Amino acid sequence: MKRCTAFLPALLSLAISAACFATNPPADGELVKGDGHPGCEGIDAKACVEHAMVAMGGRQRLEDIHSIHYEAIGHTALAEQSYRQQPFIAAYERDDVTIDFDKQRWLSDDQVTWPEADPHTENMELTVIATQQGVVRRDKHGDTPASLADQDTARDVLNLEPERLLLNAAAAGDLHYAPSQWLRATPHSVVEFSWQGTPIRVLLNASNHLPDALERTSTFNDFWFAWGDVDQRIYFDNWHLVQGVVFPTNRIDQRNGLLLGSMQLFDARFNADVDDKVFTIDPTVAAKSAQSKGWNRIFSDKQRVELAPGIELYQGAWNTTLIKQDDGVFVLEAPISPAYVKGILAKVHSEYPGVPIKGVLSTSDSWPHIAGVRQVVTEGVPVYALDLNRPLLDRLVAAPHRLQPDDLQKHPKSAHWITVGDRLVLGQGANQAVLYPLRGASTERQYMVYFPQRKLLYASDTLALNADNTLYDPDLMYEVAQAVAREHLQVDTVYAMHEGPTPWKQVQQQLAQAMSAAKPAT
Repeated sequence: MKRCTAFLPALLSLAISAACFATNPPADGELVKGDGHPGCEGIDAKACVEHAMVAMGGRQRLEDIHSIHYEAIGHTALAEQSYRQQPFIAAYERDDVTIDFDKQRWLSDDQVTWPEADPHTENMELTVIATQQGVVRRDKHGDTPASLADQDTARDVLNLEPERLLLNAAAAGDLHYAPSQWLRATPHSVVEFSWQGTPIRVLLNASNHLPDALERTSTFNDFWFAWGDVDQRIYFDNWHLVQGVVFPTNRIDQRNGLLLGSMQLFDARFNADVDDKVFTIDPTVAAKSAQSKGWNRIFSDKQRVELAPGIELYQGAWNTTLIKQDDGVFVLEAPISPAYVKGILAKVHSEYPGVPIKGVLSTSDSWPHIAGVRQVVTEGVPVYALDLNRPLLDRLVAAPHRLQPDDLQKHPKSAHWITVGDRLVLGQGANQAVLYPLRGASTERQYMVYFPQRKLLYASDTLALNADNTLYDPDLMYEVAQAVAREHLQVDTVYAMHEGPTPWKQVQQQLAQAMSAAKPAT
């Protein structure tokens, strides 16, 4: 908190301090001065947690919660997907949730609205089921393996929800005080304990003793995996009296200072009947979920496509291209993870021994598309980055990875950026490449790679085909077509991060079809 007074008479100083507090309240997370524990003076951390349980209705009431059912509505900022960065577009969801604490089970029936979907496909239904056998996702086609992120969510729900959080804190053998903090301009005592190897901090309001937030620094298996050690704070708010328990019905997820999402619970009921049948899952599928490696995937060269002599596409969930020129090799994209990109660079060295890597072309700002850039920096290879994406990439390279150290954490190195702000020609000869920023409303943070001698275009993250061979998100290809016309490019074949080589005439026809379908009836 900023100082507003110095060497003033006591009463005048007190008055000015109050005014200063009103205009410059302490920021959330700012430490409370002194060594005390607000609201828990003179007692140890376990007694402080007991105070908090009393504030929520008492230890016995919390222990008597065996299950909970509620509906919820919320939104998530798509920071990893947004075309133009902050403020971010958002996804919305409506959930029907059952949690069985006694049998360690969780079921969430989700209705999701996805802002980037094609017309009439934006609403999706999905069920996530977690039992002691494992975690699965279920839709109309049956059970499929859940992601590591789903498994993380299941563990959090069953152990760190407010109705279980204080009980687990009190039972922890290493429960202790952490430095007191300000939260929402109110002092809070902070207790800390270890859960699954991660320190968990609970912020207890000095006035009403309720747990207002949970904090931790952790690695994540969702899109936040790219950022290594992530500081998370989950705010608890909108407290309601539910069956004698003072219960927070709002949860706000903040990561690295970004308010990522908010979830509001409705009609919470404790100890409602639980139907065992809804928790029946395919054990074989659940076992496959447990084998998931998440984003730590290994590069595979099995799906190799020669686009032209010396231009090799390696297809996968994220495509990568090797571009051989007379004086070296360019790598097009560094996606998914450092481990994945390490495999790509090893492939270059085995395919072209002794040939230098001239640079890596990183064409988009979506987090899975740039997650391997840290490995490129480690190996001292230049990165060609769009001007608008430099601040994001600077933060990515600087992000701490102490919990699960990657090569850049172990061997820090400065990045060698080559900024793409306009048309940029790379090399000579048959495989000369030219970079063109797209600058569209939806493609503002992407650039194309054009091979003039091959009449071949790499369209970054813009081309994807639906199962019926229509364009997914035709707005993206509309902006690519605009850029092709603007730059007077002659294109025979186009491909992208998630789509293989496709005739440009076909894409033009698909685009025309999409534009025609969008016209109002006359």
